[in-house]
Amino acid sequence: MVLLLGWLFLPIYVASGVMTMPEYLQRRFGGRRTQIFIAVLSLFIYVFTKISVDMYAGALFIQLALQWNIYWAVLMLLSITAFYTVAGDFCSSGHLKVEKTSADAFRCSICACVTVGCSPGGLAAVIYTDAVQTAIMLAGSLTLMGFSFAEVGGWDALMDGYPKAVPSIRVPNSTCGIPRDDSFHIFRDPVTSDLPWPGVMIGMSIPSMWYWCSDQVIVQRSLSAKTLTHAKGGSLLAAYLKMLPFFIIMLPGMISRILYTDDVACADPDQCDQICGNPVGCSDTAYARLVMELLPAGLRGLMMAVMIAALMSSLTSIFNSASTIFTMDLWKTFRSRPSEWELMIVGRLFVLVLVVVSVLWIPIVQASQGGQLFIYIQSISTYLQPPVSIIFLAGCFWKRANEKGAFWGLVVGMLVGCIRMLLDFIYPAPLCYEDDDRPAVLKYVHYLYFSTLLSFITLVVVVVVSLATEEPKPEQISRLTWFTRFDPVEPSCISSVVTPGRMHGLEATGGERDSNRTASQQRSDSSVSAIHSQSRLTSALYWLCGMERRNEASDHPVTHPAPVEAISSLEEKPRPRLVVNVNLLICLSVTAFLVGYWA
Repeated sequence: MVLLLGWLFLPIYVASGVMTMPEYLQRRFGGRRTQIFIAVLSLFIYVFTKISVDMYAGALFIQLALQWNIYWAVLMLLSITAFYTVAGDFCSSGHLKVEKTSADAFRCSICACVTVGCSPGGLAAVIYTDAVQTAIMLAGSLTLMGFSFAEVGGWDALMDGYPKAVPSIRVPNSTCGIPRDDSFHIFRDPVTSDLPWPGVMIGMSIPSMWYWCSDQVIVQRSLSAKTLTHAKGGSLLAAYLKMLPFFIIMLPGMISRILYTDDVACADPDQCDQICGNPVGCSDTAYARLVMELLPAGLRGLMMAVMIAALMSSLTSIFNSASTIFTMDLWKTFRSRPSEWELMIVGRLFVLVLVVVSVLWIPIVQASQGGQLFIYIQSISTYLQPPVSIIFLAGCFWKRANEKGAFWGLVVGMLVGCIRMLLDFIYPAPLCYEDDDRPAVLKYVHYLYFSTLLSFITLVVVVVVSLATEEPKPEQISRLTWFTRFDPVEPSCISSVVTPGRMHGLEATGGERDSNRTASQQRSDSSVSAIHSQSRLTSALYWLCGMERRNEASDHPVTHPAPVEAISSLEEKPRPRLVVNVNLLICLSVTAFLVGYWA
């Protein structure tokens, strides 16, 4: 799916000149309701499937390593994440005039303990941090994979030992704790299996399309590339790296079940509660237990750093994107001309709210889907993400789709998806020793099949409503679909595609320059008076976070850094384009081989 982003979706986003995905929908369909709908929905998805899941996974590892209460572990994870997220964002921020001194570094460190968040300007710090952590994660994961295979006895021992990894304490006359016969197959029975192959191919692909091709967290990084070819190269690298988790995460997790069967595969509720504090199962602890039990002390510390780094990397990315969506797509709806200082404060406070809500959601994550975190993520994704994927597909590749079709498709799709999600929480899946007395829609309609059905319903509504109403205006199509991405830019539309980053480099002329100077002077005067009137506590907090408005602003106006250029052209040099296209074919061939081998 990430390859679809680089070759199909990204050229459209680049041609449109947008900054966020809700902004693309607003320009493609017009109006504000679809944009606001998608923005709010994206934030809910972040809470349900990203922030709370990452917090729980990280806290689970810390709990296993340090024997802490899970909520103390969450607090520790958030504190460490906030420390370098806020500090890195402050040091990379161009919003305010900042004197880069050692005192500022000290202030950043203290501020991290006071505020959790990431302003819209912190993407550069997040990207550099992710790049470093990727190398660390790969080194640590490959090391653990080697230790795992050495301990279990090699590949043949894994293939022979996994079907026999049955816990000693089980619920009698049940399937609890018994590995599935199709554990090493991707294409499983379409009716009786836990992951039916038609659902995997279609029902899982559609939510994945939202994640890889229209989620702000992913697309934001691609749009920050220097050229379209660079962005395609990033998609290729991500695709190659996506092949590794099977070998460095899944297989070691299966080895963990062989080595620590009674702990990882516990099937008795009382025993599971005693082992990991979760009576529905302890399979989520497989990888962490492998780290704690198998590696020597030095490497154990390295892997702990690797896993915490991976989770913090994900959290900082989500914080940054959530803050951007809220400030640029929602806050500006109510505040037409907010200052950058205001956007920074609002973004950080909003992320703090997201964190609190996500922490409160953790018990639901812990108890859902028989204690299997992967199944929880996939099920929630299939209830919320297919309508969004269909809207983006229609907007990008069907010129006749209009605002009314997109909006009502979203409304109907989300209504159906939310009903299924609520039923899932009201009637949770039975444990292996319980009878399944759920409603038929839950008992007989697998969540992956439901994803396919939900996508079809949304698509029908979009098509029918769009054909029954007026056609989109020309400005809602030009440079906003695959077939119109090369349309010439209208002079009247140039100002609408200038990003805020580039706007810093534009200069006003004539009367505009004079009015801007007057307004700037008024803001400076009001800022100075605000400093004198605010409380000492507030002033201290602003000082710690590097957000104080300086008295010298009237004498020394803020100098913005040089704007960071986003991709602005679809042109590609022939040789680099040939290199990425050849690699595309190689990557697809390797993927087809792996899928076919394990099918």
